[in-house]
Amino acid sequence: MPLKPDLPEPESVERRVGLAIVGLGKLSAEELIPAIRTSQHTRVAALVTSDLEEGRSFARAFDLTENDVYSYEQFEGLKDREDVDAVYIVLPNSLHREYTERAARMGKHVLCEKPLSVNAEEAQAMVEACRAAGVHLMTAYRCQYTPHHWAARNAVQSGTLGQIKLLDSIHVQVEEDPEAWRMKLDLAGGGPLPDVGLYSLNIIRFVLGTEPEWVFAAQHQPKENPLFREVEESVAFMLGFPGGVIANCLTSYGAHKTTTLRILGDQGSALMDPAFSYTGLSLSLTDKAGETLPAFASYDQFGLEIDHFAQRIRDGKTPWTPGEEGVQDHRIMDAIYQSARTGQVVRLGASAGQDLFRGEKPDLPGQEN
Repeated sequence: MPLKPDLPEPESVERRVGLAIVGLGKLSAEELIPAIRTSQHTRVAALVTSDLEEGRSFARAFDLTENDVYSYEQFEGLKDREDVDAVYIVLPNSLHREYTERAARMGKHVLCEKPLSVNAEEAQAMVEACRAAGVHLMTAYRCQYTPHHWAARNAVQSGTLGQIKLLDSIHVQVEEDPEAWRMKLDLAGGGPLPDVGLYSLNIIRFVLGTEPEWVFAAQHQPKENPLFREVEESVAFMLGFPGGVIANCLTSYGAHKTTTLRILGDQGSALMDPAFSYTGLSLSLTDKAGETLPAFASYDQFGLEIDHFAQRIRDGKTPWTPGEEGVQDHRIMDAIYQSARTGQVVRLGASAGQDLFRGEKPDLPGQEN
């Protein structure tokens, strides 16, 4: 049975940080808007969509007016909306840079869905645009805001598992629609790697707190299959971290849905299965004394992430997953693709220190960070 959430009373609607949702696809409709409406510190202030009639239907359902609905061409109309503090960009990856830069010019903070863009160069341009405008850019890495993932990180960094030796992660799913935008290279920037494989990469970096020094990868792209004319079907990649820690990851658009993370130390291990689902996360910790299953109060992953963004807007501190965190993942993914093309290990160089690309730690309910 879930524990009772240890949360403060939500703020009044008038005091909450106002967000404009840019893109009304499945994620926005089924996860983000409901999470914002039940969050502590945010509210939906406006909607931006290619289908104004659909947007007006959303507005009626979520206590907004038709004047709160904007087309993409009307996006700059948000500039004069004092009740819109920030935008949440939920668009195909290749559009992230354009709308981030447009939002920054309006003086609006930006929460952007992962991956931050389509490559490191584009992502870095987004960081620089927001820095020049004096607004926050946060990468929407929801899994870095859950008590489950923080408990796994704490087990690693507290020494509970001893010296970490190996990690492995699988995130695969079956894609069947060749017309989906994620199957188009110019829109997605790649196949499963920047979509679902990114979870494995990002969370392994998160639990270790350090950066990989080298990558080695292979990929498969069956071009005779119309699904994979433009993007790869599967990628296997290995990451080498300081101290000889090795991580092995598998991602695919052609395998039955699986989402796991395993961490192996010389005194214990941790297993998350499922590791990256929206709900139902599971964590088990094993040492010489046996297995434990930590219990957590119920929570909404997106709500915790969005409330952290609101708090950083208010206090002016750097979000835990700023744009720089997204850029670093792009650098590594670019190296993974290079390795897969060449069949060679790609050296990334040493990066000394902990959490080099992260900001202020989030406050999570009932969780010590």
